[in-house]
Amino acid sequence: MMKYRVNDLCIGCGLCTSICPEVFYMNDTGLASAIEEDVPKEQEGAAEEAKNSCPVNAIENDD
Repeated sequence: MMKYRVNDLCIGCGLCTSICPEVFYMNDTGLASAIEEDVPKEQEGAAEEAKNSCPVNAIENDD
C-alpha cells in the first residue's frame, strides 16, 4: 500500500487537490495535506501524478 505526505515546501497552489482530491486536500492553513490512510488502489496512479506534478516537490512517499 502507498501513503503520501506533504512537506513544508508546499505553496498551496492546489494542483495536487485538483489532480487527486481523494488523497490530497487543502487544510485550514491553506496548504495541501494528504489523507493519513493508505491510498486506495484505484487512486494510486492519480496520486503519483499529483506527486510528480507538484511544482515545488512538496509531496513525498510516506514509508
